[in-house]
Amino acid sequence: MMSKTRTRTVLAAGVLAVALGLGATAQASAGAPRVVSGKPSDDITRVADFYGTYIDAVLDEDRGGLGRALRSHYLTPAFQKELAAWEDREGADGVLRAQNVPVAWKVTANGTTGTYTEAVVTLTWGGGTTTRLVVDMTRDDHRIFHIGEKGVGRK
Repeated sequence: MMSKTRTRTVLAAGVLAVALGLGATAQASAGAPRVVSGKPSDDITRVADFYGTYIDAVLDEDRGGLGRALRSHYLTPAFQKELAAWEDREGADGVLRAQNVPVAWKVTANGTTGTYTEAVVTLTWGGGTTTRLVVDMTRDDHRIFHIGEKGVGRK
């Protein structure tokens, strides 16, 4: 049989261990704050900015025509016409290549030439499936001139 003093010591040690364990868990889960950065002169940043803002606009039901304004700002005039024709033919949003809105997106650099930068945009949908799009942007005026399954250099 344990003495009262020994029982209190064991109980106090157990409480202390649990408290320390919980403190360590809470501290570890807090982690460092997230950081997102970019530069307006960087084509990959601009593709990411476009997709993030465009998805927000579509998700918010494009109040005020923000999606159209973003297209006008980020897409070349010729590609805007090409995209409109694709949308009429396919019955889907040409930027997202879908009829719904993704729950997440990621942009990855995929190479640069003297005249354009290529990025891979991975869209994640509600069920966890993904769609991979290749986006080509001019290096001089930072405007998107192609969105598709393959880049312009690989057509």
